[in-house]
Amino acid sequence: MRIVDIITKKVNGKALSPAEINFFIQGYTEGTIPDYQASALLMAIFFQDMNEDERAHLTMAMVNSGETIDLSAIEGIKVDKHSTGGVGDTTTLVLAPLVAALDIPVAKMSGRGLGHTGGTLDKLEAATGFHLEISKEEFIHLVNQNKVAVIGQSGNLTPADKKLYALRDVTGTVNSIPLIASSIMSKKIAAGSDAIVLDVKTGAGAFMKSLEDSIELAEAMVKIGHNVGRHTMAVISDMSQPLGYAIGNALEMKEAIDTLKGEGPEDLMELSLVLGSQMVMLAKKATSLEEARKKLIEVIKNGKALEKFKLFLASQGGDPSIVDNTDNLPQAKYKIEVPALKSGFVRKIVADEIGVAAMLLGAGRATKDDKVDLAVGLMLRKKVGDEVKQGESLVTIYANREDVSSVIQKIQDNYEIGEFVAAPKLIYQTITE
Repeated sequence: MRIVDIITKKVNGKALSPAEINFFIQGYTEGTIPDYQASALLMAIFFQDMNEDERAHLTMAMVNSGETIDLSAIEGIKVDKHSTGGVGDTTTLVLAPLVAALDIPVAKMSGRGLGHTGGTLDKLEAATGFHLEISKEEFIHLVNQNKVAVIGQSGNLTPADKKLYALRDVTGTVNSIPLIASSIMSKKIAAGSDAIVLDVKTGAGAFMKSLEDSIELAEAMVKIGHNVGRHTMAVISDMSQPLGYAIGNALEMKEAIDTLKGEGPEDLMELSLVLGSQMVMLAKKATSLEEARKKLIEVIKNGKALEKFKLFLASQGGDPSIVDNTDNLPQAKYKIEVPALKSGFVRKIVADEIGVAAMLLGAGRATKDDKVDLAVGLMLRKKVGDEVKQGESLVTIYANREDVSSVIQKIQDNYEIGEFVAAPKLIYQTITE
């Protein structure tokens, strides 16, 4: 078998066999296929697409390129949730204890953020002492004991995906449905869960900017999951403006705690209940979405979700006192208000640019080696559809430096104020097998 023949076959629009896909993934991972030939095949896939079988085979070839996590020692149906990313997306911090409070095992493998704010791991480290450096045996023990634990991503999980993503990034082949879908699903499948709930974002702050592209990606991932034997469903949710009000690690941790108390932002609470209900259904702990939702609301009202969050933090060395006293979270030195330049209604918030403003403060990473300042970030005071008067605060900046003029400018440039428009729809579509 020769890689040049595989490239030619895909250039001509023909489907690749499982053996050809495995040959490519194994050879590129091991270094016997050079970048220039791998790039040629990626470009051919970009233009010629892949059918459902090819996408499933590509996903499993990447899963099998490295180690996989065996969660069979964990009792019950393990349900994972994956978000395609956005600004202020705090749902994992809410969902992990919320779903675990219903005795559903949440064995979460998460990463660090690269972009607007930190990833789930960075946010959790806002609880002083929280650590992710636990063995797989301890991880499994904690999930069996507490129904929830989070561990950092293994360095040898889907190494083919890491190499291919780096290559796609520099060859203009990132925005390809079969390549995106197989990349995401390979990591989820390698992480060992039985069922997967996907939160696919759409809008300015999302990877997929248009609803049509978001639906196409969601359908592709759900079909891959089904074809490789994982119960998978997707929710298409809005990211045309930031989710909730907080952008920044300690600020998002506080917002998650407020939400678990039943006092969080309406959109974050609703999305958490929608995603959580799907997780409960996939775990076979309810016979309808309505019953699942009622059960989730009940553990918020009776305090079990909040107690589960405390137990989760304490079990991994984190300071559980932040749950009762959020002042124990990292605090920024300065709070600076960003005034509206005119009166009217908020018509638009360019989510990704507001995320960049948070990153400029140190809330996120421009490069993987950057250090995140857990205390800094933004708290939105106005969202789309809200009335605002000239001089009134749009956003509160939490900073550890006084000069934030560039951040203020970026925020004001990316808030559009004018005639009234309604807030965007939060949930667009649900896609199941």
